[in-house]
Amino acid sequence: MASSNPPAAKMAPPFEPTIWGDFFINYTPEPLQSEERLRERVDQLKRVTSELFKFCSDSVVGTMKLVDTLEHLSIDHHFEGHIATALSNIHGAELDSSSLHDVALRFRLLRQHGLWVSPDEFDKFKEADGTFNDEIMSDPRGLLSLYNASYLLIPGEVELESAMLFSRHHLQAMVNDLASPLAEQVRRFLQIPLPRTLKRYEALQYIAEYKMEQECNPSILELAKLDYNLLQLAHQTELKAFSRWGNGLYEEVGLSYARDRIVECYLWSFIVYYEQNYAPARIILAKLVLLASLLDDTYDTYATLEDSQKLNVAIQRWDMGAIPLLPDYLKKYYARVMDTFKEIEDELKQDDKYRMTYCRKGFQTLSSYYLQEAEWFHRNYMPRFQEQVNVSVITSGSTMLSVGLLVGMDVEANNEAFEWAIGCTDVVMACGKVTRFMDDLAAFKRGKNKMDVPSSLECYINEHHVTSEVAITVLDGLVEDAWKTINRERFVCTTLLPFVNCVINLTTSMSVLFHDGGDGYTYNKGSEGMIEKLFAKPIPL
Repeated sequence: MASSNPPAAKMAPPFEPTIWGDFFINYTPEPLQSEERLRERVDQLKRVTSELFKFCSDSVVGTMKLVDTLEHLSIDHHFEGHIATALSNIHGAELDSSSLHDVALRFRLLRQHGLWVSPDEFDKFKEADGTFNDEIMSDPRGLLSLYNASYLLIPGEVELESAMLFSRHHLQAMVNDLASPLAEQVRRFLQIPLPRTLKRYEALQYIAEYKMEQECNPSILELAKLDYNLLQLAHQTELKAFSRWGNGLYEEVGLSYARDRIVECYLWSFIVYYEQNYAPARIILAKLVLLASLLDDTYDTYATLEDSQKLNVAIQRWDMGAIPLLPDYLKKYYARVMDTFKEIEDELKQDDKYRMTYCRKGFQTLSSYYLQEAEWFHRNYMPRFQEQVNVSVITSGSTMLSVGLLVGMDVEANNEAFEWAIGCTDVVMACGKVTRFMDDLAAFKRGKNKMDVPSSLECYINEHHVTSEVAITVLDGLVEDAWKTINRERFVCTTLLPFVNCVINLTTSMSVLFHDGGDGYTYNKGSEGMIEKLFAKPIPL
């Protein structure tokens, strides 16, 4: 006989309730001017900005600065063709500049776009012994560019590790003496370097700073503001519909023990891709994040071992005929998983329906690994560090979400991309390591829940008989090693670069949500301000 109420012994303390409730369902945005006129103005400004590429065509430095400005303001999605051509030309041209800022900017732009450039480019700023010369120590703008560029290092690039330490040290020493807006940028990037920021949120802050720059172009600034507000309207519409869908799901399945994080699920998907043309993909991914979150909370905080085993058996069978196997409290959840996957499949074109086979496999794999963690918990088993990591990297959700983010990407994703994602390739596993280690570090700093399976940090302490301080340092280092692997993938999987970038964005979400030992998903007060600015506050025009 299936149990309708799991034993209290498996009950974890309740999660904090959502702080959003029906906010975005009932939210009425401030009226903009005529939306049609604004879109016409955007089209006009796009034409004006496109012309700037012609004016800069004879200047490598001018072209670099234009590309950097468009990317920093998050309007580069309007000029992808122009930018690709410009960077190809920059890559093939010599940069005749003695400016550290220019050299570092070229290095960062090219590497971010999968175009190889050697760290030897920085040798001109070094002494014979390999140390940086004294002249650049008084160049804060150049040091900040060097600092941000150094975070695109790949495994083995010790010279860029040295550049990172050098530039960070000098920026920390001078930050209080810098003028705005450079001072604010230095403080911000010392917290999270530019290549790991949430692009749309960083753009919001840079829009306010760009107007203070000497080289500010009024047309570009106006385009950035209009684009931000118009896209925000689209995101508000999506969030309203997704909130209704999520509320309906929560009410139907009745898993009161689970985290109600509908808005945060949308945020996670938004971080992966914010552009208008990815609207269907964004909603599909948000739904998958929500279903995975409910699955995680079921295995992790509520279900008995017997119920966990039954749930996994049903998920591996993947048909409605498995419902009678389940305890009563999981039957509606399981049915909604089946229904949601079918609904997503029905939305896909006929030639794209095969994608859901990969998506289902990712969800089934996630369930199997959640069950492994549940068995460890119920048997009071302390795995060795590597054994724990091999499992918890998958339970971080990186593989399932790397597949899920491809599902709605229109014609761009192909069978090769899905095989790459489901195959636990280096970048997907590295994403999982960043996710797992940052999550475990945050959990340790805030105090571990007694219902949690032993974390990677606890397993390291237990196996190596070290202090928590030593283990934290080790895991911090492993996070950085994983980022190096992620950076390298841009040059390994050049044909899959758009998908690599989406996985990089997925990894970036961890830098944002788990920054400084916080957990902006579980403890949603940590992400409240960001969500409000991104989705509820337009930029004054």
